Amino acid sequence: MGAGKSVVGKRLAQRLHVPFIDADHEVEKAAGQSIADIFATLGEEAFREGERKVMARLLDGPVCVLAAGGGAFMCPETRRRIKRRGISVWLRADLDLLVRRTAGRGHRPLLNQGDPRAKLESLMAQRYPVYETADVTVDAGEESPDTTTGRVLDALRDWLDANDSPPPEPVETNP
Repeated sequence: MGAGKSVVGKRLAQRLHVPFIDADHEVEKAAGQSIADIFATLGEEAFREGERKVMARLLDGPVCVLAAGGGAFMCPETRRRIKRRGISVWLRADLDLLVRRTAGRGHRPLLNQGDPRAKLESLMAQRYPVYETADVTVDAGEESPDTTTGRVLDALRDWLDANDSPPPEPVETNP
């Protein structure tokens, strides 16, 4: 939360001429309610199950830039699917940056109870060791989203070169 997945993801998709999809928005559409409401009425476990199903559907679809929620990559099944179908990119950010970027935003259920800084710190301790398994890691900082997007593109090119892989072919979509 707050690393820049959506902002950088949209710019990356534009530069790559592929669609951008925000998995959280797709979960909301599938459930017919906001993530905050899903957490409140059904609980986190139900949200994670819905998120897993939506991620599977999206990953089996056409090439795109897919911004996955922070907890999606924690699911082993989703990580395996990402490994088979795409290139995972971790926008790594430090605690202070994440606290600043998420402050005052009520749509993040995991940060709405207790001390948001302590919760982010706890999530980082749990998640960062798993995030380290991503194919590509780019440090997100105070630079502009365009600068970060350029660094992601460079890192993707390096990864593709190192893995002797052609880039995925874009699929034409109707807007």
